Amino acid sequence: MLIGVFKRPTKTSVLRELVLKEIDDLIIGSIGITAFISLFMGAVVALQTALNLDNPLIPKSLIGFATRQSIILEFAPTFISVIMAGKVGSYITSSIGTMRVTEQIDALEVMGINPLNYLIYPKIIALLFYPFLIAIIMFVGIFGGFLASVYGNLVSLEDFVVGLQDTFIPWHIAYAFIKTMVFGILLATIPSYHGYYMEGGALEVGKASTTSFVWTCVAIIVANYILTQILLTT
Repeated sequence: MLIGVFKRPTKTSVLRELVLKEIDDLIIGSIGITAFISLFMGAVVALQTALNLDNPLIPKSLIGFATRQSIILEFAPTFISVIMAGKVGSYITSSIGTMRVTEQIDALEVMGINPLNYLIYPKIIALLFYPFLIAIIMFVGIFGGFLASVYGNLVSLEDFVVGLQDTFIPWHIAYAFIKTMVFGILLATIPSYHGYYMEGGALEVGKASTTSFVWTCVAIIVANYILTQILLTT
């Protein structure tokens, strides 16, 4: 499928409009729900860390440190990607699958347009901007932890900031963005495959959406382990 995506490209002016539309639908349209989830996700991480600090010898700054590490390394790139597999992945599969059922894809082929390039290429390009969304999610998640811990009287502002800055490793940010880029490609290609090659009617569109969600989640989890093994332990 990927080989066909890059064959017989559509006119640049048309692709530009399609890419901008997909960025609006897939990236900008996802900011609200993912930011809402990450805000409370960061708050929960801070609360759970604070409630488990029973030893008085452990500094309170650990709350800020744990919030930063949890959000940057796993929750923002991986957990949000699983959520995006349900939101964006199901949307991609159902939209392309509906076009297959209603024979719109066949009509594109009759008109001499490469449907793989026309439908899937803009989605791949749009989801290359996925790291920008995750950068926002990281900020919002840490901000949620800040609100829960400081305004919940669990830790002082100074201790929380000290924890945020403690032993910060810039490579962890690069690691998270590399993971996010790979996850973005998986979010664009796997749902597109299940939508484009589905057969049947409207009922099968729903089944294809469910199947694409499952396999996208599996691919994200496996890729997460492999990338962590390569980028952090070697």
